Amino acid sequence: MKYVGMYTQIRRNNMLTAMLLLLFPVIILGMIWVFLALVNYFGNGVYDQYGNIVRHLDADIVNHYFLNALPWVIAGVGAWFIIAYFSNTAMVRAATGARPITRKENPRIYNIVENLCIACNMDMPKINIVNDPQLNAFASGIDKKSYTVTLTTGIINRLNDDELAGVIAHELTHIRNHDTRLLITSIIFIGIVSTIMSLVVQMMYNAFWFGGMSHRSSNDEDNRGSGISMLVVFIIAALCCAVAYLFTLLTRFAISRKREYMADAGGAELCGNPLALASALRKISGDPGLENVKRDDIAQLFIIHPQHFAPGLTSFFSSLFSTHPDTKKRIEILEQF
Repeated sequence: MKYVGMYTQIRRNNMLTAMLLLLFPVIILGMIWVFLALVNYFGNGVYDQYGNIVRHLDADIVNHYFLNALPWVIAGVGAWFIIAYFSNTAMVRAATGARPITRKENPRIYNIVENLCIACNMDMPKINIVNDPQLNAFASGIDKKSYTVTLTTGIINRLNDDELAGVIAHELTHIRNHDTRLLITSIIFIGIVSTIMSLVVQMMYNAFWFGGMSHRSSNDEDNRGSGISMLVVFIIAALCCAVAYLFTLLTRFAISRKREYMADAGGAELCGNPLALASALRKISGDPGLENVKRDDIAQLFIIHPQHFAPGLTSFFSSLFSTHPDTKKRIEILEQF
């Protein structure tokens, strides 16, 4: 078996990155239009001669408010994306507790990375380390200035040089294939939508408890009606955000698990020892690190996702919706090289 699909994978990832850059803003704008439409629909009820509420949607008013909001939404999302895009290195380091290491601090790691980079004619990425006695590794970054390979202290201390070279070659292949650029873009947009969801839910919670208590104590029917209307608006907003978040997750799942198989194949070819990479994956799967990282979007960067090893029903759903293939299958394929 020979790794021959690098350029195809690069083209595919570049295309998916462009699609994400277009699709996520469309999802956010669509969510806002639906929110305005629902508020307009439920706010335009009138009673007919039989006392029944008749509702209708005034599309002209909805479009008017949408067009007024459009520049602000685009500016806000654009500014957020630009800040996150260029601060992705700090974002990943903060989420994982990683820190940079120098050649003097660990010449062994530097020599392995440098030799592999020379072998595949690529610029050497930054090297970070996480103080974790368990085993894991990942690559991150969007360009030559931010490309980084991160290793736990456990994986450095517990793998031999051949196994470590296989893991690092796997991560370098992710960089060469532009997998990291695609994933970082996905992480940023999912973060935007999840943050909007959190704000809306928090506002809904405050309106329900504090606004509702205030209206009950005042016994004012007008205030009560206003409070109920506000709660309805927040519920609509929360539902729209939930639907938008579902679409962003489905888009993330479209990032094929094939990228891990491709990185395994490319790493095996680069290090010249597929059995060493298979052995490394077997050791990592027995004691995966970085379990303290609470952000699942960041965890999708890891060579093995720690949550795969959660017990029972959690494990089933984790594997069902995971962006990583089954580790045993990855090992079996490597052993067939």
